[in-house]
Amino acid sequence: MASEEAGMKAGDLLRIDRAASVQFRTPITVRLIRVLDWITYDGWAWIDCYQLNNKGDAIERRELYLMPERVQVLSRPSPRPAAAKR
Repeated sequence: MASEEAGMKAGDLLRIDRAASVQFRTPITVRLIRVLDWITYDGWAWIDCYQLNNKGDAIERRELYLMPERVQVLSRPSPRPAAAKR
């Protein structure tokens, strides 16, 4: 599944809770690295991400199986300005 299909892009700050996958009884916040191109059931995806603590620091790199449509996108990174040509 491509990142655009899942509605998630690298750098997105995501909240993952029980709605996205039953394994998350307690919600977690992650920074998305990429949506993995692994075969899954329809409506599901594997993601590569960093789990964040309450301060926003990465505490663990994880691969998670979830339903992208049920993930909350908390924020997206600001686009970088194009480099000036000389």
